[in-house]
Amino acid sequence: MPDARDSILTKLRKTRDVHPLTPPASDFAPIEAKRWADEERLPRIRRLMEAVHTEFIDATEADWPAVLREFLAQEGVGSLVYAPETEAGKQLVEGWGVASPASNSPSPPRGEGRGEGDASHDSPEGPAAHPPHPNPLPGGERGRTPAPTLIPYDRPLEDLKPQLFESIEAGLTATRGAIAETGSLILWPTAEEPRTLSLVPHIHIALLRTDALYDTFLQAMRDQGWAQAMPTNVLLVSGPSKTADIEQTLAYGVHGPKRLIVLVVHP
Repeated sequence: MPDARDSILTKLRKTRDVHPLTPPASDFAPIEAKRWADEERLPRIRRLMEAVHTEFIDATEADWPAVLREFLAQEGVGSLVYAPETEAGKQLVEGWGVASPASNSPSPPRGEGRGEGDASHDSPEGPAAHPPHPNPLPGGERGRTPAPTLIPYDRPLEDLKPQLFESIEAGLTATRGAIAETGSLILWPTAEEPRTLSLVPHIHIALLRTDALYDTFLQAMRDQGWAQAMPTNVLLVSGPSKTADIEQTLAYGVHGPKRLIVLVVHP
């Protein structure tokens, strides 16, 4: 088989060299003309992605692990798989036990709030301390629920497969940024952070930093130097997995995660 393959490739190369082709000049002007102001990119990305059921939460570089922990606890998520060798994975572990700004506030009643609220609360030590929550969630006083268990992706897929497909509820990945034109995240799977983390768990948490927002796909490829090196698999993701193949009935989570949650990290 290798001899046959080499023979075919040799013939193709000879033909190519005998009849060289000059590719036509590309006109990227229509794409390059698509630009948004710095302050417009994130709202546009958010609007386009929320229209297809993507969810957003906001945090800062210093507190995003704690904000994520509190959000997942409120959502009742019990486990989160992550890539321990990546920068995001190391930050997650480092900041997982740090109290978030909202950690001393009582949980809202069932069905209110999903971690994005901006209302402030009185300190429990102050004169306006809150009474016990009238309708606590499972896990203790005032609706406190245990923090999700962190599960490192640090072993072969075969060893982790039973957990991934049967019990792990959420997966965390970084992104290479987002595109304002289409409202899409750029996922860049690697050996340390494979596609499995964003594909198999029912909830995909995508880390998006606000210094990596691009007007177009072309701008992202140019600014990041994709021509020099690309992985075998790059993905543009705009929302959770959905399909309407069966009787044109829209269903989520058939071919991937049911929920896509973008954790926006501000400076």
